[in-house]
Amino acid sequence: MSNNIVFSGSLIFLTLADVFQLLGGNNCTGTLTLRSQYSADKGVVHFIDGNPINAVLGKLKGLDAVYALVGWTDGTYDFAEGDLTGVERVIKKSMMEIVLDALRLVDDGGIALVGSGPVSPEEGEETETGGVKADFLQPIKGPNVDYRYVRIEENYSAGATIVKEGNHGKWLWVIADGTVKIIKETPKGAITLARLGEGCFIGTIRSFLYGAYERSASVIAEDNVQLCLLDAEALNQEYSSLSEDFRKILLSLDNRFRMININAIQAYVGEYSREMPQDKVVESQFHNNTEFYIIREGTADIIGKGIKGDVNLMSLGTDDVFGKIPFMAFGHEPLYASVMTSSPFQADVLDSAALQKEYDNLSHTFRNFVFSTATNISMTTKLFYHLLGHT
Repeated sequence: MSNNIVFSGSLIFLTLADVFQLLGGNNCTGTLTLRSQYSADKGVVHFIDGNPINAVLGKLKGLDAVYALVGWTDGTYDFAEGDLTGVERVIKKSMMEIVLDALRLVDDGGIALVGSGPVSPEEGEETETGGVKADFLQPIKGPNVDYRYVRIEENYSAGATIVKEGNHGKWLWVIADGTVKIIKETPKGAITLARLGEGCFIGTIRSFLYGAYERSASVIAEDNVQLCLLDAEALNQEYSSLSEDFRKILLSLDNRFRMININAIQAYVGEYSREMPQDKVVESQFHNNTEFYIIREGTADIIGKGIKGDVNLMSLGTDDVFGKIPFMAFGHEPLYASVMTSSPFQADVLDSAALQKEYDNLSHTFRNFVFSTATNISMTTKLFYHLLGHT
């Protein structure tokens, strides 16, 4: 079995349910390993095509081990791609069935919570820039670098400014080695929005679509960093070859990421409004179903489940997408958020099977870029909830 680790992070930052959805949404095959200072045993979960097939935690096996691991609120995980020949399939439920059952058991007290969970800075813990608990912002790693789209490699020393907020540029990098911090200046001072490690991308889809644009945050090398500058023209050509619906999905995800970043910053400076939309209604047909929609008329607000109650994550408009995206999940609707729509409102169902096939045919670099976008949305949503919980 391969030791090719392609994804890692902290359970304080992404819950195991979130990790399961990311692996399931990307049809990953390999082994997820979890460790916690609160457990003498490590947990191991084997996946084929995004679904867990076996798991071990001490004396617990199969589903019993998975359900116990869902209770871990503190610890680390890493996922290694690799062939699972010889691993017995003992779990018959799908990833989503397991996640739904596990969350219900947690709510009902059927799964014991293990770990400290997120701790507020007021409790005396060391904090990063912006008052965010240091181990909450563990660096996230992405899939291994695909060098076919790499133009040149660049090296930066610890502390170097790679991108300066407010400057203009059109470069898109992937991190080959080291860790960077994404920092945003605010009236309250600087806040660290993320820490990114190997395999993560610096820049968004605007980097290869719109030419030079104003950078919304600074990127600082935490240690010695090696970056791979990607061929923007090749990425643009691949983007142009996609179907119109798929291109709209990518733009909508970029829009979603931008809006959740704005909300996190507003929560940090104390300007986020907790008021729910008064002119919209919750549409039950969009909750917990398996369809994927594109908005043709009106607006839809995504209402998430924050630490202190429901919060408005974002407002989507014409050509934005919502629902169950077939090839990714990032902790929003349909499982972790509801949808409120305006009147009038019209949304068409998209062909999930065709979109999944199109995703599967992407180059490794472009597919890794889409995976990184989903991770960034999850990451920033968690940060937003964390900041709201302490304001």
